[in-house]
This record gives sequence, structure tokens and C-alpha cells, in this order.
Amino acid sequence: MPEPEAAGTESGALVAGPAHPVGLTPAKTGRLSGVWLALIGVIAFSTSPVFVLRARPLSPAEITVGRLASAAVLVWILALFSRQPLWPRRADLPRFAAFGLITALHFLSYIASLNFTTIAHSLAIVYTAPVFVALFSAWLLKEPIARRKWLGVAVTVAGIAVLAGLEARMNSRMVLGDLLALVSAITFGLYSVAGRSQRERYSLFTYAGTVYGLAALWALPAAALSFTPAGYRAAPLLSLLGAGLIPLGMGHTLYNAALRRTHATTINLIATQEVTGGVLLGAIFLGQIPAPNEIAGALIALVGIGMVLIW
Repeated sequence: MPEPEAAGTESGALVAGPAHPVGLTPAKTGRLSGVWLALIGVIAFSTSPVFVLRARPLSPAEITVGRLASAAVLVWILALFSRQPLWPRRADLPRFAAFGLITALHFLSYIASLNFTTIAHSLAIVYTAPVFVALFSAWLLKEPIARRKWLGVAVTVAGIAVLAGLEARMNSRMVLGDLLALVSAITFGLYSVAGRSQRERYSLFTYAGTVYGLAALWALPAAALSFTPAGYRAAPLLSLLGAGLIPLGMGHTLYNAALRRTHATTINLIATQEVTGGVLLGAIFLGQIPAPNEIAGALIALVGIGMVLIW
């Protein structure tokens, strides 16, 4: 908590002034900062689908390793500048190895899903994650959600379902893409809870850099097995670097910072607007024009998020 500001008196003595805006307690100030960090983060990682799809023909595993490794390097540089440790204590490395595995599975399944289905469909399924975050937070972190907030969760998830819409011609590729997106949603829930569980134990850059780096190592064997020589050209590699630095290095690090200040379910609900941002950017840069139901779904999801934040 920040030190109280010093205010001068007529006698020249110093007394403690307010450390926070009038009407806001330290806890409320922290929650508000978490919301703002999440909003900035969601803008950054809304660019992910465009960068990922433009990194083809690199395989999903190669893209996963490249973006995780570049993000880890960025965060470690920030850790050095801020004099934070690069690695956790040796006794905690097994725990961080598990976090890295969860993170690797999340990104591998998400990136792979984009090869089998549309941006809107993949992101909509991935962002059923608030349900899993709520369950995992209550189960693992003992952070139950007030009953009235469950209605907001339900409205948000319903909006995402409307946004995804119904595919007129469902085929095996779409089914595979949907299943991969569902795996990504479940692991994203675990990833969110893991990030919040370490907020009192490790600094942000120590946590994020270690998790990204270990996740890259977990995905490395799959990248080696799916090596794609044709993908190692300027355009795919620049897109891969962008995917690592902007949506992951910046966006997900801000997301992890937000998790340290506000309930994981609230932050994950804000993060669902990657669906909206990703669909809009996909329309602009990739020509994937959203259907009316996708626009309606985004608006419904925004209402649901508002219900959770206001109640």
C-alpha cells in the first residue's frame, strides 16, 4: 500500500494526508486499477488472431514456442530493469513447471483451433472460460462469487454463444476446432487461477517470465516434430514476433497484473472482449466480416460484464 502523502499545517508540522481518492478505500483502489489493467490488456491481446493467422505456414506448435519465448525475453528484460528476480525459488520450480504446462496447453490448443474454424467461433468457445474461472476460484482459492453475480456470468456466456452463432454446415474440421477451443477455455481458467494464487508470493515479472519460458520449453518438442521450413521467411516471422510481444508480452502480462488486484472472474469477464476485438480486427485485416448475430452477441456479453462489475 502506498505511503500516506504529507500535508503541511500552519505550525509547520507534517500530518498524514489521504493516500487514496476521497471515498475509495485501498481495496477499492486496487480493484479499480485491476479493471483498467485488464481493459488495456484486452486491447493488446485482441490482436492475437490476426498475428497468429499471418504467421502461417508455421505450425501451431512453432507459433506457440515463438510467441512464448519472445514474450519471456521481453518480461525478463523488464525484470532486470526493475530489479526483480528472474526465477522463483528452487523449491517452487515444480509448481511453476505445472503452471508452464497449463499455459503451453492453453496456447497450443487456441492457436491450433484457429486453423480449423473462424476467429469468432474459436474465441467465443475459448471465452466460456469465466465459468471455469468461477469454479476453479471457488474450489482452489476459496473465492466464492456472490449469487447475484452468477446472472452476469450467465448473460456474458449467453452473449458469447449468440456471437458464435450456428454453423450451417458442421464438419469434422469444425468439430475438431471447437474441441481444441474448449480445451483452451478450461486451461485458460486454470491459468487465470494460477496467476492469482501467486500474487503474494512472487513479483509480476518473475512470475510471468518464468511461466512463459517454461511453457515454451513444454511446447518445444511439438514444434520440432512439426518443423515447417517454408514458414521461416520475413513476413511470418515478423507476425510471430508481433504475436509474442503485443498480445502475449504486453497483453497477458497486464492480464496477470490485473489478476493480482481484482477477483479472477471479474478480470476474465473483461478479457472475454478479446472476442469483440478479435472479430473486429479479423474483419479489417483478414476479411472475416462478422454476421449480425456476432455483433448482437458482443453487445449482450458487454451487458453481462457490466452486471458483474456493477453488482
